[in-house]
Amino acid sequence: MSDERMSPRLEHVLLPLDQLSVAARQVWAKHERKTDSWLPLWRHMADSGAVAGLLWEHWLPRSVRALVSEVLPGGEADAYVLVRFLAAVHDAGKATPAFACQVESLAGVMRDVGLDMPLVREYGQDRRLAPHGLAGQLLLQEWMAERFGLRGRASGQFAVVSGGHHGVPPDHQQIHDLQLRPHLLRHPGPSESVWRQVQYELMDACAQATGARSRLPEWGQVRLPQTVQVVLTAVVILADWIASAPELFPYDPESWQPSGPVGEQRRLRAAWDELDLPKPWSPEEPRYSTTELFARRFPRLKGAAIRPVQSEAVQVARSMPEPGLLVIEAPMGEGKTEAALAAAEVLAARSGAGGVLVALPTRATGDAMFPRLLEWLERLPGGAVEGEDRRRTVVLAHAKAALNRVWAGLLRRRQPSILGVDPDERHQPGEADAKPSVLHAHQWLRGHKKQLLASFGVATIDQVLFAGLKSRHLALRHLAVAGKVVVIDEVHAYDAYMGRYLDRVLEWLAAYRVPVVLLSATLPQERRRALVAAYAGSAADGVETGADSYPLITAACPGRPVLSARPSAASGRQTRVVLERLDDDLEVLAGRLERELADGGCALVVRNTVDRVLQTADVLRQRLGEDAVTVVHSRFLAADRAAKDAGLLRRFGPDGRERPARHVVVASQVAEQSLDIDFDLLVTDLAPVDLVLQRMGRLHRHRRSRPRRLARPRCLITGVDWSAAPPQPVKGTCAVYRSEYVLLRSIAVLEPYLDGAALELPGGISPLVQTAYGEQPVGPQTWAQRLSELRDAHEELLAEKREKAGSFLLDPVGRPGRPVYGWLEAAAGDVDDTRAGRAQVRDSTETLEVLVVQRQADGRLTTVPWLDDGREGGRGGLELPTDFTPSRRAAEAVAASALTLPGRFSSPWLIDRTIAELEQFMVPAWQAKDCPWLAGELILVLDADCQCRLAGFQLTYSRADGLRVTAPGVPAARGGATGGAQAPPEDNEVQEGGYE
Repeated sequence: MSDERMSPRLEHVLLPLDQLSVAARQVWAKHERKTDSWLPLWRHMADSGAVAGLLWEHWLPRSVRALVSEVLPGGEADAYVLVRFLAAVHDAGKATPAFACQVESLAGVMRDVGLDMPLVREYGQDRRLAPHGLAGQLLLQEWMAERFGLRGRASGQFAVVSGGHHGVPPDHQQIHDLQLRPHLLRHPGPSESVWRQVQYELMDACAQATGARSRLPEWGQVRLPQTVQVVLTAVVILADWIASAPELFPYDPESWQPSGPVGEQRRLRAAWDELDLPKPWSPEEPRYSTTELFARRFPRLKGAAIRPVQSEAVQVARSMPEPGLLVIEAPMGEGKTEAALAAAEVLAARSGAGGVLVALPTRATGDAMFPRLLEWLERLPGGAVEGEDRRRTVVLAHAKAALNRVWAGLLRRRQPSILGVDPDERHQPGEADAKPSVLHAHQWLRGHKKQLLASFGVATIDQVLFAGLKSRHLALRHLAVAGKVVVIDEVHAYDAYMGRYLDRVLEWLAAYRVPVVLLSATLPQERRRALVAAYAGSAADGVETGADSYPLITAACPGRPVLSARPSAASGRQTRVVLERLDDDLEVLAGRLERELADGGCALVVRNTVDRVLQTADVLRQRLGEDAVTVVHSRFLAADRAAKDAGLLRRFGPDGRERPARHVVVASQVAEQSLDIDFDLLVTDLAPVDLVLQRMGRLHRHRRSRPRRLARPRCLITGVDWSAAPPQPVKGTCAVYRSEYVLLRSIAVLEPYLDGAALELPGGISPLVQTAYGEQPVGPQTWAQRLSELRDAHEELLAEKREKAGSFLLDPVGRPGRPVYGWLEAAAGDVDDTRAGRAQVRDSTETLEVLVVQRQADGRLTTVPWLDDGREGGRGGLELPTDFTPSRRAAEAVAASALTLPGRFSSPWLIDRTIAELEQFMVPAWQAKDCPWLAGELILVLDADCQCRLAGFQLTYSRADGLRVTAPGVPAARGGATGGAQAPPEDNEVQEGGYE
């Protein structure tokens, strides 16, 4: 191959067909049973190599190309040759009898040209030991050794790409088992030499056509980093999938017969044009000032002065020796998100990243972030080259993304500049209203395994943590993050279990040289040090540890000194919060709120468990009126939960135009993070101090006029028996946070402020957090014995979490040159954003999710009557047929009625009964392939009063209060579609994240 570049380069891998034997041309690669059409291996090799070259030239970000190019002696020219060669040769293992025998009609033709093989049944179970990826790896290593003298690890670091192209690289035992069975690679006897000749012919042809023949001897001296091996594997996987698509590369012999260079180029161009992949984002570092940068990118700030934290974050990003880790710690409401996006633009330009991924703790916070990302994305400048493709792919990546109105609307509108990557693999072709806003062939970059390959995305933290989980096709997740700037918000919100995954992911991101931005308002210094150490290794020795280091920006790169900056808090944002103890008595709370809101005002009451939320709301409604209280927690239908979050932002967000004169929101932890909402008074259950401070971030968040009685910010702390010595948190709180030690230390550091001292914010945030999570004694001497006892239990809990996290944790980055054999050994299998998948990276039990429908008094099944109330085209009360498949609109409405059952229903002693009762309702017509929204789902059928019984419990659902569960023998506190029964006190809500 010539080193001369084409612009744009569009080359087919032209195998020297005139040199291939008749036998080599008869080896098959693909077969379509319905039509009995087939694709020869030589053609699939050529197509795969060509597609890999196009992906390299026109789709991969500059940072990924540099990662591969820099380790090869010929730089990018070598990398282009290598990626095409590995893609072309990846299916060499299909030229084996163990593979070819699967289709007897094609195997018979191969026997006729000298490639003897037994019938498929004659192999028995042995065939399972020779998957064609592993077979190809062994053949490729043998060929490299004979042709070029590459042996052992030198050949293995290249050949393992073939071995892993179906999602899992082989381990040493699998390699050994196949080596003991050479008859699976070549049928013994007279045809053995024919098999060997054909295999070598095909590999020789790939090496000659791609230019690898002249480069392999020198490559044998290279030690490929494991990151490069993984990236190359991912590119080959994608090239294979695209080249295997009959819509792009037909199996019809008239289409795949050799047609000369011109015909081959025409064939490739037609397929590539049909695929229509947008080019990667190629940002240039903004040349204007930080103030102008913010004015251009965030006009919704309406001319507000740029804050010191924002200015310093961009300045540090510009001055780092090389793009690396940026940790931004600043108070709530200080504009950290805008600071992160502005810094990400700078870091992307400097590193060659082709996109940005923003990860948040929950689906709700992800939904709130998505429109903000789109606003920023729409204001990014186009490419530096005139006429360059300015389209950008974007994704909202979580299990309920299809229910997000902005995301769903983006897919339907087919915006020309922002392309949606459809995350739902169950989409049925031909349904134009649901197709992503790209051409048909773009389906090859959708689905749970590929959705993050979009250039820009908002995701739950699980999607990032999955990069540290041994799972099938992990290479694709690594390729997705390797080409981006990764922003992780609320980084304090992950417990020791999730933290271990995050640390391992940061280690791999550093190896990929991925810029990472971490955001937190309340980060303990030891956690700050651990995060920097995970990314930058020993450089963490230079991390700031002073309790007064706040706000703080930390920048770290492996092998470089840590940089720190201490911007001041924004002027005018200092506030003095008055803290008070409040007895844990509902009547006391109701009386206090009645007095405080006598002249109007809006209060937020945060409870740590759902049962406490509902109990509180019942009492407050009796005092303040039904319309004066709103309930928010995680046990609402998905559509109702989304509507609740949107309603909170409309009424209590920055705009304030719909803000009620007097109102109380009673919420669980869902109101704790990443929602820009503002209240005049806060009442909160005790929680770890960093989370109490997060909740305080919703107190007097925006400048607005307030009732005189509430002009000064006040926080009332309840959920504690204050008369005990030491004070005792309520049972539910201890169950949720699992560490009474952390809770008692939190009380200890808050004691001075509960006794009358005003808490200065933001200045008091860091000292409180560092002291609560530090080693020094806190609290009165009379608490010392109890704290010592609780500390032992706390340390045991942390050790248990870390050990438990190690079950499927990805290994550390291995030494360069070491093949990634066994990289995913003892893997978790296919893992995505499902209940089971999230349970792998969160220390929580797998919960049951149901789809809720209603049986009316006349026996008809319908969706709940209020679904999408007030919206044009509302889907409430849609009839659901049982003798045929519901319409897509009705099926989607049911899917929007997803509900997560309380954890008790998935407990070991109740889960079997629960599932058995739910499975009693099964509609065969809903299990059809053309009904992907309902097939295989558990359905919960409510009666006309929105009630039912499940596993011995009474369930009642209301639009106002969500799901209530009544234990057997407990009388209902509220009933019917407007209320429900009181949840038993032990039925706690464990938040989606978890805290250390």
